[in-house]
Amino acid sequence: MSDRIWVDGREQTMVSARDRGLQYGDGLFETMAVIDGQIRHLRYHLERLLSGCARLGIEGVDQAQMTQELVEQSRAVTRGVLKLIITRGIGARGYRPPATSEPTRIASLSDWPNHSPEWAAAGVAVRYCRTPLGENPILAGLKHLNRLEQVLARSEWSDPTIAEGLTLDGAGHIIGGTMTNVFIVQRRVLLTPRVDRCGVAGVMRRTVLEAAQRLGIEARECTLARTDIESADEVFLTNALIGIWPVRAIERRSFSLGAVARELLQAL
Repeated sequence: MSDRIWVDGREQTMVSARDRGLQYGDGLFETMAVIDGQIRHLRYHLERLLSGCARLGIEGVDQAQMTQELVEQSRAVTRGVLKLIITRGIGARGYRPPATSEPTRIASLSDWPNHSPEWAAAGVAVRYCRTPLGENPILAGLKHLNRLEQVLARSEWSDPTIAEGLTLDGAGHIIGGTMTNVFIVQRRVLLTPRVDRCGVAGVMRRTVLEAAQRLGIEARECTLARTDIESADEVFLTNALIGIWPVRAIERRSFSLGAVARELLQAL
């Protein structure tokens, strides 16, 4: 399947050079898994997107139209990745948002990523990233278009056996991966970093926390240090495409696929 791109519902590849998404990163995005013509967790993706638009003051997003387009674009797809970008739209020069604007919708449909099939079963190798994440509670949790920190962090390694890198804030607390959220298990308690100062509140992160509640697994959002990771019984990563990746090694520390990760894998 070659990539297909739609701008405002029309199949094309060009947007205005004055679009604020290009000029300032003024917008949000969602990356969704499509399997057998169905978008997984579509409701959660749309809830996060619309909540983000409200927080950024991006008005005029037609949810019904957007949903219909996404469903139609995915209908004949056996397995693929659907990405949706919403920007504030076209504006004049300057940071101040225009009083009125029409949001731009950019949807793209791509092939499924070429991840090793062994990673989901045997676990992945992970490293720590040097690039820190800046704190901004106003933007924390959002999947906004400003991803330069993740770009720089992901550029730190080229070893194909390393699946992901863990990012930290300026104080050295674990926030997540460059493209994932992270969970650890300590004495059967599931812990994941808070994302109220930086980081992304992932759709699969939400799904895992809900699944843990159904299974009776105690789960908490908290502040995590590297020592917490390295003393954990289990570590795993999540996002909307990979689901759950158990971690088998973080640099020199090895881990085993444990009971909590297995239960959640079966539940999801």
